[in-house]
Amino acid sequence: MKKILITRRLLKESEDKASKMFDAHLNSNDELYSQSRLIELSQGCDAVLTSLTDKMDADTINKLPETIKVISNFAVGFGNIDLEAAKKRGIAVTNTPEVLSDATAEIGILLILGACRRASEGIEAARESNWKWSSDYLIGKQLTGTRLGILGMGRIGQKIANIARSLGMIIHYHNRSKLSEDKEQGAVYHDNLKSLFSVSDVLSICCPATKETENMINKETVEYFPTGAVITNVARGDIVDDEALIDALHRRKIYAAGLDVYKGEPNLNPGYLKIKSVFILPHLGSATKHTRTAMANLAIDNIDEFFRTGNCTNKVN
Repeated sequence: MKKILITRRLLKESEDKASKMFDAHLNSNDELYSQSRLIELSQGCDAVLTSLTDKMDADTINKLPETIKVISNFAVGFGNIDLEAAKKRGIAVTNTPEVLSDATAEIGILLILGACRRASEGIEAARESNWKWSSDYLIGKQLTGTRLGILGMGRIGQKIANIARSLGMIIHYHNRSKLSEDKEQGAVYHDNLKSLFSVSDVLSICCPATKETENMINKETVEYFPTGAVITNVARGDIVDDEALIDALHRRKIYAAGLDVYKGEPNLNPGYLKIKSVFILPHLGSATKHTRTAMANLAIDNIDEFFRTGNCTNKVN
């Protein structure tokens, strides 16, 4: 029986599944392992089931034992793993696509609604029980008829677009390539950022974090938006230059922001906490029991498929 290290606690159903299929070393205390501890615990293991909280950089990967043949990441993203280092060691890396698209899209819509309708300010006033109704109290932005720009029209972007259409939003998008008409469903394609941003009353960031997408929202590109636009991010914090967005919010160039992801999580830029028009969540994109179970089960199945076949459908390197 193959031995695997699971670096973070999973939901019970998934841990039971892993224990039936493998000699699974579980993290019952959900301790955040240091890199040295992770390397120590991986001795004698054939695979590691990692989380986004595990920094699998080149130094860590190079110190893994020779027995490790696959790293199965409990996420659709894999920015925490040095793919080149893994490749050089002959270690396969897998992820968990598709299963979290619905849950993440729901949070994407929540960010849009929360930012546009001033939910953070409303929650604070309701908790303090000190609001006084007036015709102009906490006036926000209505979504009906507004233009939603989607940066990255993959599975999550397309699902956000479908929900947004039901709210009366007009969909525009930028992607590495133009989608087929049946996937576009009437959405307007833009082949460059400036074109997309200039028509985005609301932007939903859904693209992967790569060297190419790092700081796509920056001091220059934030000026492309219509004054009073809203920016939301359900993808990765690396895509946004925090200081540029915070400055644009202070200047009211950008009306509001809705954020679920950040650079340096969980230590988000404190500048966001000082701005009332920022609606923030603690990376809840996939946080439903159904989705987290499906993600963990797929990460387990990825390891099983790799050892049964020598390959894996969800292999990313």
